[in-house]
Formats: sequence, C-alpha cells, structure tokens
Amino acid sequence: QVQVVQSGGGLVQPGGSLTLSCVASGSIVSINGLDWHRQVPGKAREMVAGFTSGGSTVYMDSVKGRFTISRDSDKNTVYLQLRNLKPDDTAVYYCRAERVVTMGGYTHSELWGQGTLVTVSS
Repeated sequence: QVQVVQSGGGLVQPGGSLTLSCVASGSIVSINGLDWHRQVPGKAREMVAGFTSGGSTVYMDSVKGRFTISRDSDKNTVYLQLRNLKPDDTAVYYCRAERVVTMGGYTHSELWGQGTLVTVSS
C-alpha cells in the first residue's frame, strides 16, 4: 500500500512564510515525479510547482520568485517553501505523486496527498 502524506500549512500573515512537506511511503519501486497543486473553492485545481523530465523546476507565473520546490528523491519527499505570501495564495495545497510503481507490480497513474489548507490573512 502506498500513502502520500502532507504536513505543514496553516494561518500566516501577508508577507509571511511557510514550508509544506510531502512524503510518499509504502511498497514503492519508483515514482516518476512529485509536484504541488492548489485549489480554491469553486475553482479548478492548478499546478503550482513541479519538475521537468530534465530535473528543472517549473512554477505557475503568480508564484515565481516567491515559492521554491525541492525534493529528496531517495526519501520520496518533496517540499514547497512559500515566501512573501499574499492573500491570493490562500488555498488547499495538494501534493501529487505521478506514476507510482509498487513492489507488487501495480502502477498508480497518480496519487494525491490529503491536502493542507494555507490561509494568508491579517
């Protein structure tokens, strides 16, 4: 069984910072990628940050220069540092594991973390 578990998040004032963490655990043979998405009620989920196949980072335009994604592939862990937060960053943030191959030979096309609420407010 594979789990994707997030931690971090909470309430922060505008201009503040947070770090989100995500770990994929279980009988994992390989994971193609780990990335971060967010969703505001009533709107579609959108990708915030991830990696290209070459290992470069990619970000949605509104968070460039403020958010940083990093990973520890050996530990199937991905982080998202959020800095200079704005009220528009308020959302539920989700970690996604893409193409997860298990020891039992099963491949999950994607697995999502439980989501964590980030609220930016004074």
